[in-house]
Amino acid sequence: MSEMPIEDYLAQGGRLTSPGNVPPRYRGEVLRLMAAFVDSELAASAGFADVINDAPGITSRIASARIVLEKADHAGRVLKVMAEFGADTSRYVGTHPWAARVGRDADIGAARQGGDMRLAVFHYPFTGWADAVVMNVLQGAAAVIQVQEFARMSYQPLAEVFRAILPVEVRHAELGREGLAQIVATSPESVRASVQYWHPRVSLGFGAKDSERFEMHRRLGLRHRPNAEMLAEWQATVAAHLSEHGLKVD
Repeated sequence: MSEMPIEDYLAQGGRLTSPGNVPPRYRGEVLRLMAAFVDSELAASAGFADVINDAPGITSRIASARIVLEKADHAGRVLKVMAEFGADTSRYVGTHPWAARVGRDADIGAARQGGDMRLAVFHYPFTGWADAVVMNVLQGAAAVIQVQEFARMSYQPLAEVFRAILPVEVRHAELGREGLAQIVATSPESVRASVQYWHPRVSLGFGAKDSERFEMHRRLGLRHRPNAEMLAEWQATVAAHLSEHGLKVD
């Protein structure tokens, strides 16, 4: 590593294991990535907490409560790595409006809102249980793809955290699909509008097709797959899930 530029070392698959070894730009990008994940998980947890009582039956309530708990736990695991980087984590000790949402008809694109780094999709509200399940199916599939990517990053301690998180996110996605199957069996029309609403909003979480930030992340070993490739995988995945129930995106 001492005989080549660090970007070359990372681009060739090199790994870093300590905050003391990382250059300033690398540190900044890792912290930004972690903050976006932590804030998104906390906002997701808060959003699902609001619909637990809308769940039809004890099994669905338990599944919702599990998602709320485990997403908060995921945020806590990554927050520990942020603290090792010297990040000011005090803002996570006090209260923050993680459950705050914009109007249902608002159009904020992919912009950050409200003083945190959550993905834009987590600024939109649910209209009820069926709507929350549809969002979980679509965003759950996106989360699995994104966490799979993070689990390969060059900062080894964080990659290990994401590898531990991945099977739990896979289970969250499975719970969403199980819930969707139950809803479609009794009230298929209740989910069609939700599919059309959430699909474009979730897709924005993959970022721009040609992203300068991705190219920087690729050189630093923080990312490997282009945004467009990950988006295409997600689109194919959710299309297959939806088609099982006679649903599709217009």
